[in-house]
Amino acid sequence: MTSLDDLLARMKQLHPLLIDLSLERVERLLAELGNPHEKLPPVVHIAGTNGKGSTTAFLKAMLEAAGKRVHVYTSPHLVRFNERIALASPDGAQPIDEAALTALLSRVEAVNAGQPITFFEITTAAAFLAFAETPADFLLLEVGLGGRLDTTNVVAKPALTVITPISMDHADKLGDTVEKIAAEKAGIMKRGAACVTARQTPEVDDVLEAAARKRGARLIRWGEHFDAFAQRGRLVFQREDRLLDLPMPALIGPHQIVNAGTSVAAALELGIDERAIATGLASARWPARMQLLGRGGLTRNLRPDCELWLDGGHNPAAGEVLARTLADLEERSPRPLALIVGMMGQKDAAGFLQPFVGLARQVVTVPVPGAHMPPVKPEVLAGVARGLGLDAVAAEGVEQALEIAAHTTEGPLRILICGSLYLAGHVLALQDGRETQSN
Repeated sequence: MTSLDDLLARMKQLHPLLIDLSLERVERLLAELGNPHEKLPPVVHIAGTNGKGSTTAFLKAMLEAAGKRVHVYTSPHLVRFNERIALASPDGAQPIDEAALTALLSRVEAVNAGQPITFFEITTAAAFLAFAETPADFLLLEVGLGGRLDTTNVVAKPALTVITPISMDHADKLGDTVEKIAAEKAGIMKRGAACVTARQTPEVDDVLEAAARKRGARLIRWGEHFDAFAQRGRLVFQREDRLLDLPMPALIGPHQIVNAGTSVAAALELGIDERAIATGLASARWPARMQLLGRGGLTRNLRPDCELWLDGGHNPAAGEVLARTLADLEERSPRPLALIVGMMGQKDAAGFLQPFVGLARQVVTVPVPGAHMPPVKPEVLAGVARGLGLDAVAAEGVEQALEIAAHTTEGPLRILICGSLYLAGHVLALQDGRETQSN
């Protein structure tokens, strides 16, 4: 019997480009599969640069607290591929069983019959089959890249669309200005479906407003139709017709106020009550988003006074919110900060690291194993950090980097591993003693 790893490897060979934004190939395959994308539960389609995963996590928790059965589609995975396809169950959405996933991918591979198609396209087609064949009340569908030409945008009639904060990222694929990137993200808006938008810069807001008018989508915009803010240890959400006093979000960091507020607006649009919204805010979980790692393979040998945090943030906007979050932590619980950083080659490393100047005492750079594109060599990344005035050294891997970071100070220490979701997946695998499945 063909293994899941063998199937995934074969699928990566069906198209010469990893990313080739287009809908023609996937529309052809979906038609041959009986158009499962037209048989999905009500879809909440989520795009944006940062915050997609956290917003999805909040919405999932809110919907499930309301007794709804929820499918979830996200990418990339962190450790195992089946994380991308979470199916509704009595215990909440769970990653699809690997045996079931292997059988599903085999079906799709047979129908595709070797025709050119990207890895993301063929695996998304398989996900749509799984979601169409398993009963649920909602599907939370996260965009892979961009929006307008993303594979997930074959869904013609979503119940709701959501656009999280937009900033510069993937400029080689989406455009070299934030306005061009916003126009691509706005491509998920559909006539007759409301679109909830998070707090944006004025230039992005202008693009989204114009796109909504053009597409006939009702816009529910942060700052105009709703707002959210922290006050006395609570999350206050307000819109024209109501004011909600809610618990602070379980995911930490000032940026999570925006993600949580956006999720509340979306949940209200879906008819979810305040009790379920409050429960979801307080119970949401999302790996590698300012995650404090407990005892495991990596932390076992760390000194007891060392905190080890993990975040997959990798662009300048993520660097800013991470630095702000760590500055808040420093204010409440002072201790020196060491960064362990690995990044992909197409990312703006200097832009990501700049906000940590004056905050991080040391930076240790590492390779990124299992990445589908070349990462920045640790020596080069350390040079970028030193060019910004940061004390930086290169390490051969995460374990060595932890040893180096631990010598930053003899007292209490805070360590953050960041810069790449691929690195985050590798770290979680090391922590849990599992093998990472390449993206």
